[in-house]
Amino acid sequence: MRSPARAPAGVSRWVKVLDQTRCIGCHACTTACKSENDVPVGVSRTYVKSVDIGKWPQARRAFQVTRCNQCDDPPCVAACPTAAMYRRPDGIVDFDKSICIGCKACMAACPYDAIFINPDDHSAEKCNFCAHRLEVGLEPACVVVCPTQAILIGDLEDPGSKAASMVQRGAASVRRPEKGTRPAVFYMGAHTATLDPLAARQPEGTTFAWAELPGPGQVTSGTPSGAPTSSAAALLSYDVGHSRPWGWRVSLYTWTKGIASGAYLVAIALAFGGRIPWSSPLVRTAGELVSLVFLALTAGLLVADLKHPTRFWMLLARPQWRSWLVRGGVILGAYGGVLVAALAAGMLRSSTAEHGIAFAGVILAVLAAVYTAFLFAQARARDLWQNPLLTPHLGVQALLAGSASMLPIARAIAPRAVEPLGMILAGACAAHVLFIGGETLPDHGTAHTRLAVWQMTRGRYAALFWVGLALTALGVATPAVGWWVCFLPLAGLLAHEHAYVQAGQSVPLA
Repeated sequence: MRSPARAPAGVSRWVKVLDQTRCIGCHACTTACKSENDVPVGVSRTYVKSVDIGKWPQARRAFQVTRCNQCDDPPCVAACPTAAMYRRPDGIVDFDKSICIGCKACMAACPYDAIFINPDDHSAEKCNFCAHRLEVGLEPACVVVCPTQAILIGDLEDPGSKAASMVQRGAASVRRPEKGTRPAVFYMGAHTATLDPLAARQPEGTTFAWAELPGPGQVTSGTPSGAPTSSAAALLSYDVGHSRPWGWRVSLYTWTKGIASGAYLVAIALAFGGRIPWSSPLVRTAGELVSLVFLALTAGLLVADLKHPTRFWMLLARPQWRSWLVRGGVILGAYGGVLVAALAAGMLRSSTAEHGIAFAGVILAVLAAVYTAFLFAQARARDLWQNPLLTPHLGVQALLAGSASMLPIARAIAPRAVEPLGMILAGACAAHVLFIGGETLPDHGTAHTRLAVWQMTRGRYAALFWVGLALTALGVATPAVGWWVCFLPLAGLLAHEHAYVQAGQSVPLA
């Protein structure tokens, strides 16, 4: 068995070179990795994808070994709320399963779809260059078993390393360089149709020969039939399914959080604007209670979505402060505290305290409404979510959800507030429709954004999107038709949120 080019103690940065001109698609690396790292059935740290290129009689099959890219600027590390994903001094991005909470933020952040949740222990996992072998002077299992020596590993700073010399000659390519992650996995002689996950078409129906077909909630590389594709002469012939990290709970969380932040905001806005008195029960009781109830639902959804829900306390006990999951948790916690204080001040009829608390409450309500834009932006893999319009759009959605949820209550306990709430709802619905147009109609900067928009407006989520848009647009007529219209834009917003969250994750990354 060969040893690495240098002893682990002297390593500056490990790099791997995958020579695709030598790869024969035997999958020895996949099976060796599974055996060495005890990877269960149904998931893989590394696998070999194949694409059929060209047309008969000038056709061939190209292979690509797919795995974690060991980034110099790893998005998964920044997104992980407990530092379970971390970068070692030798450049390897490793993981600590004992402190993983299973939030899947690392999966959403990875531009290479290299991270998965282990179905046995429910923690995040990926290729780590077999760090335990490198530390004792052995090569990774995949390097050892490759029959054609298509996989090489070495120290980038070692002039005697063959892998390093190939990289330094500039003859190797990386996947998705536009993401700025500076990968440490390099490809020699790889065809664009294998490096670019959108370059090949997905086969129709059941003609996905020799492949593991994706199940519910999964996507594969390659573009679906009818979607924009950059290479009509390339057909995906072998792939595995990849789960979308965030499902319906995250879609619902964005909706409940909009109500939680918006209900208090609109009640305070009406009081500050003089449309209703501070003594109104809509301000002193209803706004805080509605927000507290939906804030509790929001927290419950976030915890329920964790693969290790009993470890949720680690968000506060050992926070990794770059993560917007941590920052968002602090914002929601502080907002909840202010709502409780506002409710107490209202019961005590302390106007001075009410005004002071309201000032802090408005700031925290706005932060609670919009911080998800920064959380989604940390998911650097998802181009749809990188839109700068998302931050103000979430603020508008909070006003929409808050005014719609407060209208039935206002009709019962504060009739004076019905008209101004209807006006706020109508304006928020109009602004929401305009923001949707701004996010979907212009020419988008990347192919990934275009495909996500296609999936949302014409593909898998089109029905939800258009129904949601129509129901929300009806909210513009609230002042003319009546308060009861409020239920339509609330339902429309929920449909839009689910379409938006899922479409953003529907684009293949590997």
